[in-house]
Amino acid sequence: MGATDKFAGTLGRSNAAHLLRRAVFGVSNADINRFAGYSVDQAMNELFADQPLPDQPLDLKTGQTWLNPKATDTNSEQTTLTDYFITWFLEQMRNSGTSIRERLTYFYHTYIPTSRAKVKSSEMIYYQNALYRYFAFGSFKELFKRICIDNAMLVYLDNGTNDVSSPNENFAREMMELYSIGRGPQIGEGDYTNYTEDDVKAATRVLTGWMTDETFTNPDEITQIPVGKLRTATSGTDVLANRHDAGEKTFSNHFGNRVIKPAEVISGYATEAAATQELYDMLDMIFEQDATAQFITRKIYRYFVYYKIDDTVESEVIKPLAAAFKSSGYDIPTLVKALLSSQHFFDTSDSITANDIRGSIIKSPIELIFGTANLFNVSFPTDQDTLYNTVYKDGILRFIAQQELSFFEPFEVAGYPAYHQYPVYSRNWITPNSLAYRYKFAQFLLNGVNDGGNSLGIQPDLLDWVKNSGVISDPSDAGEITDKLVELMVPFPIAAERRDFFLTDVFLDGLYPAAWTKEWNDYLASPSQYESSVRSQIEVLVNAIMQSPEYQLY
Repeated sequence: MGATDKFAGTLGRSNAAHLLRRAVFGVSNADINRFAGYSVDQAMNELFADQPLPDQPLDLKTGQTWLNPKATDTNSEQTTLTDYFITWFLEQMRNSGTSIRERLTYFYHTYIPTSRAKVKSSEMIYYQNALYRYFAFGSFKELFKRICIDNAMLVYLDNGTNDVSSPNENFAREMMELYSIGRGPQIGEGDYTNYTEDDVKAATRVLTGWMTDETFTNPDEITQIPVGKLRTATSGTDVLANRHDAGEKTFSNHFGNRVIKPAEVISGYATEAAATQELYDMLDMIFEQDATAQFITRKIYRYFVYYKIDDTVESEVIKPLAAAFKSSGYDIPTLVKALLSSQHFFDTSDSITANDIRGSIIKSPIELIFGTANLFNVSFPTDQDTLYNTVYKDGILRFIAQQELSFFEPFEVAGYPAYHQYPVYSRNWITPNSLAYRYKFAQFLLNGVNDGGNSLGIQPDLLDWVKNSGVISDPSDAGEITDKLVELMVPFPIAAERRDFFLTDVFLDGLYPAAWTKEWNDYLASPSQYESSVRSQIEVLVNAIMQSPEYQLY
């Protein structure tokens, strides 16, 4: 049985839960039940189902979007507009249901990030996010063509200042090292297996002459999303890229000593069309390399599966999937569907338990918060002012920051350490400070307050969930409540003694199961008298599981 062979048969609850934990932001019992009866093909059809793109975010000051047309003096300040965008993005994640699109949009952001401190334009940040969402179900290569001239990227990595008379290597270097082909082991002076320092210089020359378009009136012809543009001058009827390097650019033997040059030069300047085509020719050259497909496949693998890639995984999973990915024109659904449908993903390609994939990744703060909210059907207010100011600004955004995700403020151009930093990867989420706030989050959410003791605007009703959600068939059975919560909240089977701890020591507080049955029946007979007691016991159990090491994993 090959590692990349497709999983056969119906998924069942355990496999359905594993798939959904990795593919969406929050697992509900109803979703698990539905996916349990699916084949992997049916599951992929639902995860990748086409959906309309969301409406643009609104400015609370005007009640209108500030993006088309761009912000004016009547709008809120740019810092506030960026806050509104970030809240809107998080809401897209929370409300994404069983679509994988927002999960992939977030993946692109973690892979090719931007910083709000440097890119101060809320419009630029939004339009980059829109590109990521547009190409979540499309070609990574086509996305990359746009990212090279994306306004936010032109600012973030300085390619907007990359001029023929003053080359700036910043974007070219990160483009090769972090975002496309990867360096590989160093094999010589300035030679990194996949490219050389001279290749960075040649790529920098190809990338000269671009600038931001702060009017946002230069839409990409396919996506209609605004992008940057070449600096040009008009000579008669010709439009010339007058700040672009019009000379020949020769790349190393890693690229077959390829020469890239403009197809048309007039009076020493490349035409606008020729300079643009040079960029596309260079990207074709980079994406022709097997190393590029393998580098991107490893990023996808670590995001969805596991941080550790040993020789077996490299040969049996990464290389065959990367070859198919490259052949597809770098179609992201082709790669992700194959990975999430594989025997390897479901841990059925071998019998070794030391490499189990389930529970091998630590949840990000976003996954922890939205996973909990969606599991327990927490209702969020529809009033935009309350949603933004109470739930997010004074609550969720603070929780995310306290758990050490500086959202849209990555520490380095490679993104957030948990997604790229060898050798610990998602272990970066756990520090003494962040772990303390993860545990405090459980208390804040269950009590419906923020860290200042003020209303959070959201709070799960766990008693109603146990009684009316249909998840628990017999709420008078303490064992069933415990088992169902553990199954939904922990990504792998737990030992009998651990289950007994949650049941006996936490939920029953040392009493016999019959004591809970009596208390539940007393509550049904006299709700006003016993509601507080049964509610408290359920909340104590959920709080204990949320504060367990197991709940931090998925």
